Amino acid sequence: MSTEERPPADCLDRRRVGILLHLTSLPGPGRCGCLGPEAFNFANFLADCGVTVWQMLPVGPTQMENSPYQTSSVHAGNPRMISLEPLLQRGWLQQTEPVQEGDSGASHGQALRASWAGFQELATEDDRRALADFAAENGYWLQDYALFRALCEDEGRCWWAWPDPLRHRDARALAAARRRLAGDIDYIVYEQLLFFSQWKTLRDYANGRGVKLFGDMPIFVAHDSAEVWAHPTDFDLNDDGSLRAVAGVPPDYFSATGQRWGNPLYRWEEMLADGFRFWLDRVRTQMRLFDMIRIDHFRGFESYWEIPGEEQYAVNGRWVKALGDELFERLHQRFGRLPLIAEDLGVITPAVDALRKKYRLPGMKVLQFAFSGDSANPYLPFRHDRDSVVYTGTHDNDTTLGWYESLDEHTQGYVDEYLGVPQEPMPWPLIRCALASRSHLAMLPMQDILELDSGHRMNVPGTTEGNWGWRFSWDLVRPELPARLCRIIKLYGR
Repeated sequence: MSTEERPPADCLDRRRVGILLHLTSLPGPGRCGCLGPEAFNFANFLADCGVTVWQMLPVGPTQMENSPYQTSSVHAGNPRMISLEPLLQRGWLQQTEPVQEGDSGASHGQALRASWAGFQELATEDDRRALADFAAENGYWLQDYALFRALCEDEGRCWWAWPDPLRHRDARALAAARRRLAGDIDYIVYEQLLFFSQWKTLRDYANGRGVKLFGDMPIFVAHDSAEVWAHPTDFDLNDDGSLRAVAGVPPDYFSATGQRWGNPLYRWEEMLADGFRFWLDRVRTQMRLFDMIRIDHFRGFESYWEIPGEEQYAVNGRWVKALGDELFERLHQRFGRLPLIAEDLGVITPAVDALRKKYRLPGMKVLQFAFSGDSANPYLPFRHDRDSVVYTGTHDNDTTLGWYESLDEHTQGYVDEYLGVPQEPMPWPLIRCALASRSHLAMLPMQDILELDSGHRMNVPGTTEGNWGWRFSWDLVRPELPARLCRIIKLYGR
């Protein structure tokens, strides 16, 4: 199919507006938001506001720093997001002591374990058949993940520090481990059934209210993950499992020394040789969860920044050619038109732009980046095209109010003049600017519609502490907000 014949994604079928809020940022009594009642309340809130897209960050099982961009599986769901309420309703869990929804600590995990015992005792034949069907349908990733998780808990260390037979996946060692850890493996499969079944319920409900779910797929995977352990030839590793080189980006807007992400890099030629099995499987799973998917760091599909594994910082790296063209051609052959959005922020070369346009992938326009330089700045609204997604800011940016307050007097004056010296206080002038854009999809972080300052940002790139924990509460939502949003969304034809 030629470039001209490829239509844009269905997600840009008309002018829409969405809200960016990660699931863990939902309110509730536990340590993080989950797939419980508040998720359905939020879907109702969006529908009442006239909002038709709910964007989240990646939903995989996080590691120590709780970054959704460093997960132990590209397929599995985060157990922290499982709601306990349906388990209480089914009788699989007895509320003998207070249990907090979304709690990331021991009580939530213990409750899930207790529900497994309840399932084994009380599940109907239909329940047991659903578990067996789920295990069979998801065998392409679930067998490796469940064994990996069980071994992680049993060994208590990263997979490259396991005994050689397990680290190198000796068939007899794996068979023995499956027998020895059979109970733990069965529980992990059950845990994933809970996540995916609760997710489907939420997605069906949101879709029924006219709200599409918009996901986020990181380009790279964590070193200590099921996929790297199960398919090491796909990744640029040393023989002992350590990293020969790692991913990151050179110095940019967010960091003067660049960012050393530490993820393993792909062996693109190996992936090409097996028809990009890893990516076909990955997209297959994500399309079960989301109506639309953002591909993080799209720039890395054309060329990626390779940092020697022993380097502490990202400065001493180099650009290396990737096989993104071959990959996206294969994805189109397998899935047809894909609802993908390319995160094409930063320094984008003509080759990266050509790759995105060849496959008609909408790019991103962030208004907080629009007011440096002059009228040639590509993020200025009059330079947006229809097949793009405009953001006031992303999860990596400051809130719009915090950003505006941090600007020097001259830049604030430039912003004010460009926006027509508005009478409304920030962030509403920038919100209106996004809604007025030619981009068919306008995305607003929840913090912006709540008029929150820098103390409420989700992430500060290049730092490792104090991120990913932000949550909102309903008392921050002014009673007039739904009507106000409905009015301006209609005003701008969204």
